Amino acid sequence: MAGAFCNRRRAHGVRGEGRGAAGRESSPHRFPRWKHCSGSAALLEAFRQELSKLGWIEGKNIAIEYRFGEQKNEPLPELAADLVRLKVDLIVVAGTPSVLAAKKATTTIPIVMVSATDPVGAGLVASLARPGGNVTGLSSLGELNTKRLEILKDAVPKLVRVGLLRLPEQSASLQLKEIRPAAQALKLKLEEIETQPDAKGLESAFQTAKQKQVAAIMTTAASPFFAERKRIVELAVKHRLPAIYPEKEFVD
Repeated sequence: MAGAFCNRRRAHGVRGEGRGAAGRESSPHRFPRWKHCSGSAALLEAFRQELSKLGWIEGKNIAIEYRFGEQKNEPLPELAADLVRLKVDLIVVAGTPSVLAAKKATTTIPIVMVSATDPVGAGLVASLARPGGNVTGLSSLGELNTKRLEILKDAVPKLVRVGLLRLPEQSASLQLKEIRPAAQALKLKLEEIETQPDAKGLESAFQTAKQKQVAAIMTTAASPFFAERKRIVELAVKHRLPAIYPEKEFVD
Protein backbone atom coordinates (compact mmCIF):
# COMPACT_ATOMS: atom_id res chain seq x y z
CA MET A 1 0.00 0.00 0.00
CA ALA A 2 1.11 3.51 -0.53
CA GLY A 3 -0.16 6.68 0.87
CA ALA A 4 -0.13 10.16 -0.48
CA PHE A 5 -1.47 13.46 0.63
CA CYS A 6 -0.95 17.06 -0.24
CA ASN A 7 -1.45 20.62 0.73
CA ARG A 8 -5.06 20.68 -0.44
CA ARG A 9 -4.83 18.58 1.76
CA ARG A 10 -5.33 15.05 0.53
CA ALA A 11 -3.70 11.71 1.19
CA HIS A 12 -3.74 8.45 -0.67
CA GLY A 13 -2.50 4.94 -0.20
CA VAL A 14 -2.70 1.93 -2.44
CA ARG A 15 -2.51 -1.79 -1.95
CA GLY A 16 -1.37 -3.94 -4.84
CA GLU A 17 -2.17 -7.62 -5.14
CA GLY A 18 -1.82 -10.43 -7.66
CA ARG A 19 0.41 -9.90 -10.69
CA GLY A 20 2.99 -7.15 -10.84
CA ALA A 21 3.67 -4.90 -13.78
CA ALA A 22 5.82 -7.55 -15.46
CA GLY A 23 3.04 -10.13 -15.18
CA ARG A 24 4.76 -12.09 -12.46
CA GLU A 25 3.02 -13.14 -9.29
CA SER A 26 3.64 -10.64 -6.54
CA SER A 27 2.88 -10.73 -2.89
CA PRO A 28 0.18 -8.39 -1.58
CA HIS A 29 1.61 -4.94 -0.99
CA ARG A 30 0.62 -1.31 -0.92
CA PHE A 31 1.45 1.12 -3.62
CA PRO A 32 1.02 4.89 -3.75
CA ARG A 33 -1.11 7.11 -5.69
CA TRP A 34 -1.36 10.84 -5.66
CA LYS A 35 -4.32 13.03 -6.40
CA HIS A 36 -3.51 16.71 -6.73
CA CYS A 37 -4.26 19.04 -3.87
CA SER A 38 -6.59 21.01 -6.07
CA GLY A 39 -8.82 18.03 -6.63
CA SER A 40 -8.27 18.37 -10.38
CA ALA A 41 -9.96 15.47 -12.13
CA ALA A 42 -7.68 15.93 -15.14
CA LEU A 43 -4.54 15.57 -13.05
CA LEU A 44 -5.88 12.52 -11.29
CA GLU A 45 -6.84 10.88 -14.56
CA ALA A 46 -3.40 11.60 -16.00
CA PHE A 47 -1.83 9.95 -12.98
CA ARG A 48 -4.04 6.89 -13.39
CA GLN A 49 -3.11 6.64 -17.03
CA GLU A 50 0.60 6.73 -16.26
CA LEU A 51 0.17 4.07 -13.58
CA SER A 52 -1.73 1.88 -16.02
CA LYS A 53 1.12 2.15 -18.51
CA LEU A 54 3.31 0.60 -15.85
CA GLY A 55 0.80 -2.20 -15.31
CA TRP A 56 -0.85 -0.86 -12.15
CA ILE A 57 -4.64 -0.77 -12.34
CA GLU A 58 -6.69 0.55 -9.44
CA GLY A 59 -9.11 -2.07 -8.20
CA LYS A 60 -7.11 -4.87 -9.84
CA ASN A 61 -3.57 -4.86 -8.51
CA ILE A 62 -3.57 -1.56 -6.64
CA ALA A 63 -5.71 -0.47 -3.71
CA ILE A 64 -5.49 3.22 -2.85
CA GLU A 65 -6.03 4.93 0.48
CA TYR A 66 -7.16 8.57 0.37
CA ARG A 67 -6.80 11.20 3.07
CA PHE A 68 -7.99 14.82 2.93
CA GLY A 69 -7.09 17.85 5.01
CA GLU A 70 -9.41 20.37 3.34
CA GLN A 71 -6.98 23.26 2.86
CA LYS A 72 -5.67 23.15 6.42
CA ASN A 73 -2.23 22.29 7.74
CA GLU A 74 -3.47 21.14 11.15
CA PRO A 75 -4.75 17.70 10.05
CA LEU A 76 -1.60 16.83 8.10
CA PRO A 77 0.39 15.18 10.93
CA GLU A 78 -2.50 12.85 11.73
CA LEU A 79 -3.05 12.05 8.06
CA ALA A 80 0.60 11.11 7.75
CA ALA A 81 0.53 9.09 10.96
CA ASP A 82 -2.55 7.24 9.75
CA LEU A 83 -0.82 6.16 6.55
CA VAL A 84 2.21 5.05 8.54
CA ARG A 85 -0.04 2.97 10.80
CA LEU A 86 -1.41 1.31 7.66
CA LYS A 87 2.17 0.29 6.82
CA VAL A 88 2.05 1.68 3.33
CA ASP A 89 5.00 0.99 1.06
CA LEU A 90 5.22 4.51 -0.28
CA ILE A 91 3.82 7.94 0.53
CA VAL A 92 3.24 10.53 -2.20
CA VAL A 93 2.69 14.11 -1.11
CA ALA A 94 2.21 17.50 -2.73
CA GLY A 95 3.14 20.78 -1.10
CA THR A 96 5.85 21.53 1.44
CA PRO A 97 3.66 21.34 4.60
CA SER A 98 2.48 17.86 3.61
CA VAL A 99 6.01 16.66 2.91
CA LEU A 100 7.15 17.97 6.29
CA ALA A 101 4.32 16.12 8.02
CA ALA A 102 5.17 12.89 6.20
CA LYS A 103 8.87 13.20 6.97
CA LYS A 104 8.15 13.71 10.66
CA ALA A 105 5.86 10.67 10.67
CA THR A 106 8.37 8.20 9.20
CA THR A 107 12.06 7.85 8.44
CA THR A 108 11.70 4.45 6.77
CA ILE A 109 8.78 4.61 4.31
CA PRO A 110 9.86 6.21 1.00
CA ILE A 111 8.27 9.61 0.42
CA VAL A 112 7.81 11.10 -3.05
CA MET A 113 7.14 14.84 -3.02
CA VAL A 114 5.39 16.83 -5.71
CA SER A 115 5.67 20.62 -6.05
CA ALA A 116 7.71 21.31 -2.95
CA THR A 117 8.95 24.85 -3.50
CA ASP A 118 12.24 24.86 -1.60
CA PRO A 119 13.00 21.33 -0.36
CA VAL A 120 16.56 22.16 0.69
CA GLY A 121 15.62 25.33 2.53
CA ALA A 122 12.69 23.58 4.22
CA GLY A 123 14.97 20.82 5.47
CA LEU A 124 13.28 18.10 3.41
CA VAL A 125 16.43 16.98 1.61
CA ALA A 126 20.15 17.53 2.04
CA SER A 127 20.55 18.72 -1.56
CA LEU A 128 18.75 18.42 -4.89
CA ALA A 129 21.58 16.32 -6.32
CA ARG A 130 21.80 14.01 -3.30
CA PRO A 131 18.54 14.16 -1.31
CA GLY A 132 19.54 11.52 1.24
CA GLY A 133 17.08 10.11 3.76
CA ASN A 134 13.71 8.79 2.60
CA VAL A 135 12.46 11.84 0.65
CA THR A 136 12.78 12.38 -3.10
CA GLY A 137 10.65 13.81 -5.89
CA LEU A 138 9.98 17.05 -7.75
CA SER A 139 10.54 20.67 -6.79
CA SER A 140 8.88 23.84 -8.07
CA LEU A 141 12.10 25.70 -8.69
CA GLY A 142 12.04 29.38 -7.85
CA GLU A 143 13.96 30.45 -10.98
CA LEU A 144 10.85 29.72 -13.02
CA ASN A 145 9.20 32.70 -11.35
CA THR A 146 12.06 34.84 -12.60
CA LYS A 147 11.39 33.66 -16.15
CA ARG A 148 7.68 34.40 -15.75
CA LEU A 149 8.56 37.92 -14.67
CA GLU A 150 10.63 38.37 -17.83
CA ILE A 151 7.76 37.11 -19.99
CA LEU A 152 5.33 39.44 -18.25
CA LYS A 153 7.54 42.43 -18.95
CA ASP A 154 7.77 41.47 -22.62
CA ALA A 155 3.99 41.01 -22.86
CA VAL A 156 2.92 44.24 -21.15
CA PRO A 157 4.20 47.45 -22.81
CA LYS A 158 5.85 49.96 -20.47
CA LEU A 159 5.39 47.68 -17.45
CA VAL A 160 6.82 49.30 -14.31
CA ARG A 161 4.90 47.94 -11.33
CA VAL A 162 4.03 44.25 -10.80
CA GLY A 163 1.87 42.80 -8.05
CA LEU A 164 3.04 39.51 -6.55
CA LEU A 165 0.53 37.53 -4.52
CA ARG A 166 2.23 35.48 -1.82
CA LEU A 167 1.24 33.53 1.26
CA PRO A 168 2.12 34.85 4.74
CA GLU A 169 4.60 32.03 5.33
CA GLN A 170 6.48 32.75 2.09
CA SER A 171 8.13 36.02 3.14
CA ALA A 172 11.57 34.37 3.32
CA SER A 173 11.04 31.63 0.73
CA LEU A 174 13.54 30.70 -1.98
CA GLN A 175 11.09 31.95 -4.62
CA LEU A 176 11.13 35.47 -3.21
CA LYS A 177 14.88 35.46 -2.64
CA GLU A 178 15.24 34.88 -6.37
CA ILE A 179 12.44 37.00 -7.76
CA ARG A 180 13.23 40.17 -5.77
CA PRO A 181 16.66 40.76 -7.34
CA ALA A 182 15.28 39.66 -10.70
CA ALA A 183 12.67 42.41 -10.53
CA GLN A 184 15.38 44.95 -9.72
CA ALA A 185 17.48 43.75 -12.65
CA LEU A 186 14.47 44.19 -14.94
CA LYS A 187 13.83 47.66 -13.50
CA LEU A 188 10.45 46.60 -12.17
CA LYS A 189 8.84 47.63 -8.90
CA LEU A 190 7.67 44.45 -7.19
CA GLU A 191 4.66 45.02 -4.95
CA GLU A 192 4.41 42.01 -2.66
CA ILE A 193 0.84 41.44 -1.54
CA GLU A 194 0.44 39.02 1.33
CA THR A 195 -2.88 37.19 1.23
CA GLN A 196 -4.84 34.29 2.58
CA PRO A 197 -5.86 31.84 -0.17
CA ASP A 198 -9.60 32.23 0.28
CA ALA A 199 -12.38 34.31 -1.26
CA LYS A 200 -12.14 37.20 1.19
CA GLY A 201 -8.36 37.29 1.21
CA LEU A 202 -7.98 37.17 -2.56
CA GLU A 203 -10.62 39.85 -3.20
CA SER A 204 -8.83 42.10 -0.73
CA ALA A 205 -5.47 41.32 -2.36
CA PHE A 206 -6.69 42.39 -5.79
CA GLN A 207 -8.15 45.58 -4.36
CA THR A 208 -4.76 46.26 -2.79
CA ALA A 209 -3.11 45.60 -6.15
CA LYS A 210 -5.29 48.25 -7.79
CA GLN A 211 -4.59 50.69 -4.98
CA LYS A 212 -0.88 50.17 -5.51
CA GLN A 213 -1.43 50.83 -9.21
CA VAL A 214 0.19 47.65 -10.42
CA ALA A 215 -0.09 47.06 -14.17
CA ALA A 216 0.16 43.26 -14.02
CA ILE A 217 -0.01 40.51 -11.47
CA MET A 218 1.45 37.09 -10.73
CA THR A 219 1.43 34.59 -7.89
CA THR A 220 4.09 32.52 -6.25
CA ALA A 221 3.98 28.80 -6.91
CA ALA A 222 1.94 27.42 -4.02
CA SER A 223 -0.62 24.65 -3.69
CA PRO A 224 -3.24 26.91 -2.00
CA PHE A 225 -3.10 29.29 -4.96
CA PHE A 226 -3.45 26.38 -7.35
CA ALA A 227 -6.54 25.26 -5.45
CA GLU A 228 -8.02 28.75 -5.86
CA ARG A 229 -6.83 29.22 -9.44
CA LYS A 230 -10.30 29.74 -10.91
CA ARG A 231 -11.07 32.53 -8.44
CA ILE A 232 -7.67 34.14 -9.04
CA VAL A 233 -8.15 34.17 -12.82
CA GLU A 234 -11.66 35.59 -12.45
CA LEU A 235 -10.39 38.36 -10.18
CA ALA A 236 -7.60 39.24 -12.61
CA VAL A 237 -10.19 39.57 -15.38
CA LYS A 238 -12.55 41.53 -13.14
CA HIS A 239 -9.81 44.03 -12.26
CA ARG A 240 -8.47 44.08 -15.83
CA LEU A 241 -4.97 43.02 -14.81
CA PRO A 242 -2.70 41.09 -17.18
CA ALA A 243 -1.42 38.04 -15.33
CA ILE A 244 0.95 35.11 -15.64
CA TYR A 245 0.52 31.92 -13.64
CA PRO A 246 2.77 29.11 -12.35
CA GLU A 247 0.82 26.28 -14.02
CA LYS A 248 -1.08 26.00 -17.28
CA GLU A 249 -4.09 24.56 -15.39
CA PHE A 250 -4.88 28.10 -14.24
CA VAL A 251 -6.21 28.84 -17.72
CA ASP A 252 -7.18 25.37 -18.99
